[in-house]
Amino acid sequence: MLYGTERSWRKYWLLALLLAWALLLFGGFALGTGGLPEHRMPTWTRMASSGALVALAWSQWTFARRERSGSFALLLAVGVTFGLAGDLILAGLLPGGRNVLAGIAAFGLGHVCYIGAVVRWSGRAGLDSARARWTAVSAWLAVGAVAWYLVVFRGQEAGVLHWAALPYALLLSGTAGVATGLAVQARAYAPMAVGAALFLASDLILAAQLFNDVDFRLIGDVIWLTYGPGQMLIVTAAGVARRRSAAWRSGRIDPQPAKV
Repeated sequence: MLYGTERSWRKYWLLALLLAWALLLFGGFALGTGGLPEHRMPTWTRMASSGALVALAWSQWTFARRERSGSFALLLAVGVTFGLAGDLILAGLLPGGRNVLAGIAAFGLGHVCYIGAVVRWSGRAGLDSARARWTAVSAWLAVGAVAWYLVVFRGQEAGVLHWAALPYALLLSGTAGVATGLAVQARAYAPMAVGAALFLASDLILAAQLFNDVDFRLIGDVIWLTYGPGQMLIVTAAGVARRRSAAWRSGRIDPQPAKV
């Protein structure tokens, strides 16, 4: 997922950040003693793992900013930064305490950036088949709408948060849709599509907890063990784009693949 053509010190720096993320997330789960039935991971390891992804994303942009894939890396970096803001808000670590609507807004802005990144890059990469994109987006929007109804709306007295969750669910589904449309045309982007699906799954578990009082042992860790890898797979798509740009320059692949 990271750059095979990168200068060695840059490649090692990116790998170090990825390793730091994995140690903080999975190590926090394996070694954590949160003392609560819903999670083992300490808050600081969860927040620090998100911080490591932000550092990774901005490092990728720094290395790619003058290249064809620079804008793709930039939008992914901005998106994951909004994700970190959402994490801090939902953890109650920012001024004003925990605010679910503000957290939804932060994550939503991040997904606007992700969708913009994929749509813009699809055009530049010649992976802009309307049939592939809109078939995938339509399918994922249907999944998001049904999931919202089953997890958030059904059997509830709908309030502001319930209705705010609908456009948010559709936005996350839209990210999964555009990423899937990209992956259908170039399998190298399949991890990004999996990442977007994991992000949506994580949020559905969180929504079930918030709106339907769903609870089971280590639910908080399950949320983070789907959310964290989801974000990582989205962010590291910048490396895939850069590798393909290098392949175009060398003539190893066609910069304008056949439309699906």
